[in-house]
Amino acid sequence: MRIDPNAVWSVEESIRIGQAIADLPNDYFEDPCYGLEAMRRVKSRISIPTATNTVVVNFEHLVSCFRNDSVDVILLDTTFWGGLRQAWMAGVCCQKMNLGISVHSSGELGIQLATMLHLGAALPGLSFAADAHYHHLTDDIIKGGKMLYKNGAIDVPTGHGLGVELDEDKLKQYNEYFKETGGYQYDRDMGRPEWYSITGDNSRWATLRS
Repeated sequence: MRIDPNAVWSVEESIRIGQAIADLPNDYFEDPCYGLEAMRRVKSRISIPTATNTVVVNFEHLVSCFRNDSVDVILLDTTFWGGLRQAWMAGVCCQKMNLGISVHSSGELGIQLATMLHLGAALPGLSFAADAHYHHLTDDIIKGGKMLYKNGAIDVPTGHGLGVELDEDKLKQYNEYFKETGGYQYDRDMGRPEWYSITGDNSRWATLRS
C-alpha cells in the first residue's frame, strides 16, 4: 500500500489518517502534507515510514532532512533532481545516512523513463520498488512503441546512450496534436473546471463562486 495525497492534508489530518491505517501493509506514506517541518511532525507521530518527492528535491533540502530527521524515504526523480548524476549522488548520500530510497514516476514518456530505469539499476541501495505510471499511457514517442511490462517490471534498456531512440514521425504527430489541443494544465483538475490551485505546490484548491 502506498497512499499519496499529494500534500493536500494538514499535519493533524495526516497524523489521524496515518494512525488509522497503521495496520495495513503499508510501504510508505507519501507526501500527506507539505513542508519539511510538517513532514517531520507527522513522522514523529505515526509508525508508517514517510516518503517524499516534493519537499526534498535538491541537496540543500536533503541536508535539512538529514539534520531534522524529517522524512524516511526519498523518492528520486531525474527531472526534479536535474539529471541522472544528481539523482544518483542523492541516492548514495541517502544510503550513507540510512534513508530509504525509491524511484519516483510522474507519467513520463519513454526517454525519461529510460533515465529512471537506469537510475534504479545503478542506485546502491534501492530499498523500495520503483514507481511507474507508464501503464496509463496509450502511446510513446520512442521507436518500437511503448516499453513492455514483464511480470510487473520493465527491463533496463540496452544499447547506446539511454538505450532508446526517438521516433521522429511520432514526435511530429504529437507536435501537431499539441498545437490542436494545447498543453496539459498540471495545476488544474479537468474533473472540476471551476476549481483553481491556491498554493504554489498545488496542494490547496478553492472554487470560484459568483
